Amino acid sequence: MWMIPGQNQSWVSEFILLGFSSDPTTNSILFTVFLLIYLCSVLGNGLIILLICMDTQLHTPMYFFLCILAMLDMSYVTTTMPQMLVHLLAHSQTISFAGCWLQMYVFSALCMVEATFYAVMAYDRYVAICHPLRYTVILNWAMCIWLASGSCACGFLFSLLHTYFTMSLPFCGSNKVNHYFCESPAVRSLACRNTHIIEMVDQILNVLMGLTPISLIVASYVHIAKAILKIKSTKGRCKSFSTCASHLTVVFLFYGPSSYIYLKPNSSYSPEQDKKITLFYNAFTALLNPVVYSLRNKDIKRAFLKVMGHSKAG
Repeated sequence: MWMIPGQNQSWVSEFILLGFSSDPTTNSILFTVFLLIYLCSVLGNGLIILLICMDTQLHTPMYFFLCILAMLDMSYVTTTMPQMLVHLLAHSQTISFAGCWLQMYVFSALCMVEATFYAVMAYDRYVAICHPLRYTVILNWAMCIWLASGSCACGFLFSLLHTYFTMSLPFCGSNKVNHYFCESPAVRSLACRNTHIIEMVDQILNVLMGLTPISLIVASYVHIAKAILKIKSTKGRCKSFSTCASHLTVVFLFYGPSSYIYLKPNSSYSPEQDKKITLFYNAFTALLNPVVYSLRNKDIKRAFLKVMGHSKAG
């Protein structure tokens, strides 16, 4: 906290992240659990990236997008988890105002990019199933790069607005954030000014970056379902559906909890409940995505066995 000269008013220069518990024993247990989750998330997503890069048979648009999703998940979880692990063992749980600003910006940017990217992956499945003969023509490498870079540009641009509106608020009271990282709703609740207008603008951004991708995903899968139903053989229908099942699973894992956090009315904000739900789509989604894609994907399994075979041969 610091004082404005000539005024009897203190302003926040740093925040204290309360995390999940103040009990040292509980924090030690949580540290072990979250460390394992973080390491498994990074190693799992890193393995998918490595396999896709090493196996030339996986150099297709579908696996290009999967590789980027794995990179997003690794970055996403690294934005929050290492600091949380330090705070679980350290006596000080502070984060500077600038650090909070940066963490909020990067986290929300990656969240928005990932939300948009699921729509890109749904479009990839739509083209593959509804227009298989034109797949490589429609989704050429120039288009793939354009879709990936466009998703990143939208996410980081809208996140800048999202973060600016929150962090431009005056924080002149409590600096204790009831969360394990600087998430927008938790930080905004500490502002010492009416936040109604900013909440409305923020809600518009959340709806735009949340409902728009969801609508595109639903539209893609409506067309996909119609195409699958036209396939006469049961084996053909099952094969087509299995290529979409992994994507649909991770979409539900991500959009379910994140929609609850960002699309619900601000009046229903509940710190204790919200940080647990945020932990699910932040940490557990990054952990489960590699498992979902690995267990249901024969190409990933084949690439893994191929790499392991080379390692043993060497």
